[in-house]
Amino acid sequence: MNDIKSINQLIDKWQHSIVNYLPKIILALIVLIAFYFIAKTVQALGYRFYSKILKKQSQITKIISFVIYFFFIVSGIFLALEILGLEGVLTKLLAGAGIIGIVAGFAFKDIASNAFAGFLVNMQHPFKVGDWVSIDNRFGTIKEIGWVTTSIKTISGQEVFVPNQLIYNNTFTNFSVYGKRRVILKSGVSYGDDLEHVKRVALDEINKIETLLKSEEIDFYFTEIGNSTYNFEIRFWIKFVHQKDYLTALSDSIMLIKKRFESENISIAYDVTTIDFGVKGGVNVFDKPVAIKVN
Repeated sequence: MNDIKSINQLIDKWQHSIVNYLPKIILALIVLIAFYFIAKTVQALGYRFYSKILKKQSQITKIISFVIYFFFIVSGIFLALEILGLEGVLTKLLAGAGIIGIVAGFAFKDIASNAFAGFLVNMQHPFKVGDWVSIDNRFGTIKEIGWVTTSIKTISGQEVFVPNQLIYNNTFTNFSVYGKRRVILKSGVSYGDDLEHVKRVALDEINKIETLLKSEEIDFYFTEIGNSTYNFEIRFWIKFVHQKDYLTALSDSIMLIKKRFESENISIAYDVTTIDFGVKGGVNVFDKPVAIKVN
């Protein structure tokens, strides 16, 4: 009889609890459903709004709209728990989330840094796919800009993945941004050459390069009086789309100047020791035998 009485008391207690909690459960469900529809509506409105602002950044727009949706869903869950009187559970959830957040922060620190740097890259557009760049001492074309890494196809044909945080932690160069590139050629002539004639001849040959930008000035400077040379530097701009444009212009300038210097009897200085028996250029001991007469 006591067992039956205890069971009846337990059933009555459950019924009483259910009756008391049923309105709270219904209200909590209504709140969850309401916040779900609010979250979906606000997400759609946010996506439309940011799509107009970030027209070319569809991925960023999706992320922002998802964050808005997630915020409203979490808010609905927390409010429903408070309605049910489960503040203790809520406190434990928040504490657990804080601990998990700290652990995850240390574990995914580099990933988060790279992702944020990737966000900046996609927002600022310092380069685009196909641009010739030098990043982290890697030279090549941009193949893909990701959220964590940026891939570069190097001139040797390798695909290199550079973490995005390295892009903003160091300097990098975009050679394609202006559609032109400067070629700098350095050389030297002998002491016996007429320097004005050297400058005039060199500038004349540089003007024959096909990709030369005529609108840009060609710079010619004698930069140093060396041990056996007058060193000079020529700087000129070319149209730049591909690395071969730069290499072709550099190669053409070397061949044109060498050929013209030979025809004008201008001596390009060699990095060897010369015995200056003559005024002009000296005598290269590796080219001609030196005859010594003994009387």
